[in-house]
Amino acid sequence: MVKMSRHIKSNFLNNGRFKLYFFTAGFILCLIIIFIAGKAIKYTSTDNYCMSCHIHPHAEQTWRLSTHYNNKSGTIVHCVDCHLAPQGKGYLRTKIKHGLKDLYSYWFRDSASINWESKKLIENARKFVYEKSCLECHQNLFPVTLSKEGDDAHLFYTLSENPPRCINCHLTVGHFDKNFRHAKDTTFGVVKSAASSIYKEPAKVDKFENFTETIPGTGVSFRMIAIPGGKFMMGSPDNEPLRDNDEGPVREVTVSPFWIGEVEVTWDEYLAFFQATSSQGRTEGQVVTTGKVDAISGPTPPWGAPDQGWGKGSRPAITMTWYAANVYCKWLSKVTGKKYRLPTEAEWEYACRGGTSTPYFFEGDPKKFTSEGFLKKIFKPDTSVISSYVIYKVNSNFRTAEPSAVRPNPFGLRNMLGNVAEFCLDYYSPDTYRTDTVRVNPRGPEWGEEHVIRGGSYKSDARDVRCSSRDFTKTKAWLVTDPQMPKSIWWYSDCIDVGFRVVCEPDSSILNRR
Repeated sequence: MVKMSRHIKSNFLNNGRFKLYFFTAGFILCLIIIFIAGKAIKYTSTDNYCMSCHIHPHAEQTWRLSTHYNNKSGTIVHCVDCHLAPQGKGYLRTKIKHGLKDLYSYWFRDSASINWESKKLIENARKFVYEKSCLECHQNLFPVTLSKEGDDAHLFYTLSENPPRCINCHLTVGHFDKNFRHAKDTTFGVVKSAASSIYKEPAKVDKFENFTETIPGTGVSFRMIAIPGGKFMMGSPDNEPLRDNDEGPVREVTVSPFWIGEVEVTWDEYLAFFQATSSQGRTEGQVVTTGKVDAISGPTPPWGAPDQGWGKGSRPAITMTWYAANVYCKWLSKVTGKKYRLPTEAEWEYACRGGTSTPYFFEGDPKKFTSEGFLKKIFKPDTSVISSYVIYKVNSNFRTAEPSAVRPNPFGLRNMLGNVAEFCLDYYSPDTYRTDTVRVNPRGPEWGEEHVIRGGSYKSDARDVRCSSRDFTKTKAWLVTDPQMPKSIWWYSDCIDVGFRVVCEPDSSILNRR
């Protein structure tokens, strides 16, 4: 009995020592793991480590030129300060999430194949910059050094139910880019060199045929294409691949003859309007209470670089509002003595199709051209055909292109699909085709909040550059970075992938001479 008692006591002591040893070893191991993890977190949070993986062009150079590195205070804002959530506010969670994505890209993707230009766009950059991180450092939004425009913008930010993100205005504080400076551009529209010849009068047109318009007092001209009137099936049939519900039902529509611009309104053309009217435009902060604008009202100097640094000249003009495009047409009508306006949605689609009835005005299946879907990311679609006619997401490098980059449609029009989407005269409604009974020169709903845009852009997938694809303006969303208070609906927007082309109405006397 005594021996058994001693045996039990010995086993108890041995088990106790084992548990103690096990606990101690586990505790030490945990300390080692925590120590190593802390070192790993610290090591992988350095700027050098970040840039060892993020090897896109000029990452370090633009960071060192930015105000987050190059400033009078000597304060350096590091990669993790912007691209991860603040310490204690989701830092580890976001670090793990981005770390796993970065490892996958590092091992399985070729950095040269990544479209870094698209990553710079606000809609993409917002995914990698945390609002909480901005506010962690910039807790005082109204420093004494803040400008009047900045004060107004920050007041709007604090009072708005759906405020813009900090990066909407401060896109380049972390990676400097002179083209995106958020400040008034007083040099916008200034003529640096005189044109070789100045047109004294507009083009004289006495026949319904193609003609070249000349803007008096400038060296600017543009080509107008005569589009014969006729009937066509507007919209997309139920069996068209990748169609949207607002594209149908298909209906037979008749349009009268009209002229339409061979290409979208270029920067050269738009700046002629700016130079002639900007001094007569509204002043900053002026309250606009009416939708009526006369033919001589002009825009104020823009903020930043409306052309995004891509170049002006014959590239399509962008970043204007629908209202600015409409006023441009009124001004053009006044200086040429013709009837210029935006195209109706029916005119636009008729001109785009060029007599065809297929998804595109060239042969091709949207399902074969689209790059959407997991398998399409692995097995790249054959885009050789569509790329010869359309500037879109696959071949654009996420910027506009010169009109000469693509082949024309059967009517001789370029960039009807892709490059930039185009404003139409009509108000937008998803039920237009179901409710509109007008079949001759329809103009859509009598009223609405937004207008139709057509054609898709350099950002669009192949599904959205079909002849029947429809979209609409987002007026409120496109004005979030406007520094003026109250917000101006008139001139500039955040939309960098929408432009417009003009239509000219022929007089009945010209049509009778055909």
